[in-house]
Amino acid sequence: MPAVPALHRLRLRRFLATMRGVNYQEPCLINSRFSSARKSGGAAIWKDPGMPASPSTARAINDRLALRLLQQDGPLTATQLKTLTGLSRPTVADLVERLRGAGLIQVVGESGAVRRGPNAKLYGIVADRAHLAALDVRLGSVSVVVTDLLGTVLAEDSLPIGSDTGTEPAVERAAALLERTARAAGSVPLHSVGIGAPGLIDPGTGELRDSSGLPAWHRGLVRELQRRLPATVLVENETNLAAVAEHREGAAHDRETFVLLWLGQGIGAAVMLDGRLRQGASGGAGEIGFLPVPGVSGLPSAVNCEGGFHSLAGSGALCELATAHGLVDRAAVAEGQEEAAAVDAVRAALEAGEAGEPFLKEVADRLALGSAAVVSVLDPGCVLLAGAVGHAGGAALAARVEERLATMSPLRTEVRAGSLGDGAVLRGALLTARDAAQDALFAPEG
Repeated sequence: MPAVPALHRLRLRRFLATMRGVNYQEPCLINSRFSSARKSGGAAIWKDPGMPASPSTARAINDRLALRLLQQDGPLTATQLKTLTGLSRPTVADLVERLRGAGLIQVVGESGAVRRGPNAKLYGIVADRAHLAALDVRLGSVSVVVTDLLGTVLAEDSLPIGSDTGTEPAVERAAALLERTARAAGSVPLHSVGIGAPGLIDPGTGELRDSSGLPAWHRGLVRELQRRLPATVLVENETNLAAVAEHREGAAHDRETFVLLWLGQGIGAAVMLDGRLRQGASGGAGEIGFLPVPGVSGLPSAVNCEGGFHSLAGSGALCELATAHGLVDRAAVAEGQEEAAAVDAVRAALEAGEAGEPFLKEVADRLALGSAAVVSVLDPGCVLLAGAVGHAGGAALAARVEERLATMSPLRTEVRAGSLGDGAVLRGALLTARDAAQDALFAPEG
């Protein structure tokens, strides 16, 4: 069997982790305990002692695997697909014909290495077969991006929505924004829409739960889009989507287990264990704003995280700290602008050199305190700092948090800065929409 590069082995494991509705274990090209594709007569073996894959299921898995590789690596020849998947030549030939017949892939050119015969043909995804959309819904704004199946951005836009906007007008403005952006992208209909929003997602219904402190129009928007659009509409917590994006394409691309610490207006976390996002029994895994910590007055309640980690490391708390260090005038910060002020303070401290060090040290101390609690329970080996404040602090803040964390916990933990910045939530929502489209296009027959 051809050698498979380590990066592709990692991608294949992640592909398997995203499979839904199919019992499987790792394929033979990753784990030698399973029979090779060649020994099976050409079909890839995805063995499960309890329920062996049917031929139609095996075909669907092979097709989806080929699609994932074409999405990630661009056009490939049949020989390259054979090498990357470990499938036999006849099996690859069959799946290529199936995908071409379904209008999902097409010949896009010829390989520079081979100029004659079927092996010279380069196959690529028919990118405009369907369009995808992603929304980043925040307390006072909505951002939208529409792409093709390959992720090429076709149109994007954003819209501020003030706190004084009523629920129905806010829902209508946000829904109309998506419709306008989709029309600007062309006539191809939307297949799937991914939405990132603050708050809890009910794992039973997949819907945004009613959460105190969040605008009512958030829930109304999700329901309205589900009613108005023929597309599949999916909603997920913004921090979880940022973790998905950083895992697939960002700073955690080489980690199967990590915790993402979201530092924005509020504070939260996403938990990725063994390549899978963990939402918890009620969808609240990572709500560390409610974590009781020393250094704050009182304790958090079931309806308010004031007194928890949020009161120590949220943007409002960092604004207070920055005021004490002469970096921000807290009285001049308008309500709802604490995140921007905290970002400015972190950047100013980094630019100030030694003069900004006391502030940065205290910020790192606070973040390390909450991180230590998470590390002691999960031992993730890696903590990622994301969100606006984490992005502003970058590698410099991450290094300070890692150094402080090492004095609090015996569990060795690397602290990294996220690499996708403000676009992490949109990117995660888009990847979720793309996965949904792929599930629909490559569902097993029968």
